[in-house]
Formats: sequence, structure tokens, C-alpha cells
Amino acid sequence: MRLTRVHVAVPLATGATLELAARAGQHLVRVLRLERGAPLSVFDGQGREYAATISAIRDGRVQVLLGEPLTAAAESPLAITLAQGVSRGERMDYAIQKATELGVARIVPLLCERSVVKLDAEQAARKLEHWQGVAAAAAEQSGRAVVPAIDLPRRFLEHLAAGGPAPAACARLVLAPLAATGPAALPPGLARLELLIGPEGGLAEQELEAAALAGYAALRLGPRVLRTETAAAAAIAVLQARYGDLG
Repeated sequence: MRLTRVHVAVPLATGATLELAARAGQHLVRVLRLERGAPLSVFDGQGREYAATISAIRDGRVQVLLGEPLTAAAESPLAITLAQGVSRGERMDYAIQKATELGVARIVPLLCERSVVKLDAEQAARKLEHWQGVAAAAAEQSGRAVVPAIDLPRRFLEHLAAGGPAPAACARLVLAPLAATGPAALPPGLARLELLIGPEGGLAEQELEAAALAGYAALRLGPRVLRTETAAAAAIAVLQARYGDLG
């Protein structure tokens, strides 16, 4: 029987007692109907995971007692950064959720020329908090003990300017429906990838040109034009199958 998994963003140690956040505790008790003494596991999002039991339930508050550390699920040998054009509502949530399930290491939300979503600093901070929650829930479900890092949204050209030279065994790719190159033409032995995907409506022509000047190779997934959230999941799955742990 698979243990229920809970993400907590605090240091973990055998013998420690933790009070879970209200939302997590209510889910365990009201939705999953777990009682005192029920086993579960707790992970910190940085790769550490511990066996635990529910030690107390009082007035809707749930405490857990941490046991021995568990062997966390291995992370993919392929470190993928997803630079994703910000899209509306559930589309962006879907892209982040599936990217987390498929093993990405980092997500960079990008504000592009064709982005429908416009964010000021306060809105960007709220969005980031929401997206971090989406990623944490996806890590709980998928068995990952690492929650991918998510950056504050940044403008497309700012991201290109901050990139610097690509490290060894790293490729920078931008999805483009009219590109001549598919995944089969990528070089062998890549250990790091950055995948750049536009928002609804795709990237503007000048953005594609700027990406090419910054060292991003255009990549075509196939004959059909995919929605932005579908493109992220499909591209990550293809790359993980070739270089990562989906083979």
C-alpha cells in the first residue's frame, strides 16, 4: 500500500513533531479519513523524506511524528529548466503540474509579447506562491521528494540577457512549429537542457530571432501545432525518454 505523502517546507529530523499546515491537515482528516496512528511520509522538497505517523488530531490541527529517513525516489539524471511563457489560469497550472511530474528541475515563468496575462510586482508574487503550491502538490502525487524551483516571472528579453554562455553538455532549445530540426537530430550525451516555450499564440517572430541570437536552437515536435501547456508536457516527455529516466 502506497503511503500518503505530505510536503512541508521546514527542516526534518527523526523524532521531531510537526504541526501540518491547516489545509494539509484537513485533507488528511476530512478527505482521506486518516486517524491518529495512521502512517504517512513527509518530505521537504529538497530531496529528504521521512516516515511519519499522525500523533495527534486536535480541533482540526494535525501533528505528525517523524520516524526514520526514507530513500527518496531518484531524480532524473537530466536537469531540465522549463522557461514557460505565462498563460492564463488552468493552462499555466497544467504546464507546471505536468512539468513537475515529468521531472523538471526548474521553471522560469516568462512574460512574452503575446502573453495575455499582465502582472505587476504584487500579482507576480501571488502567482509565484500559487504555482509553488501546484508544484508541491504534483510532487506529492508523483513520488518526488524534490519540488522544482520556480522563479519570479520575468520578461522574455531579460531572461535571454541573464543566460550567459551555455555550460558543457547543455543545450538550449526553443519550440518553433516551423523549425527544421526534430528531437532525433539533437546531439547525444546531454545532461542539462533549457526548454523555451511561448504562451498562447506562441512566440513573436522577433522573440524567436532574439532566442536564436542567444544560442537557442529551434526545435519542432511534429506536424501538429500544440497548445502551450500540451507542448511543455510533450517536449519534456520526449527529452526525458532520450536523455533522462523515461527510457
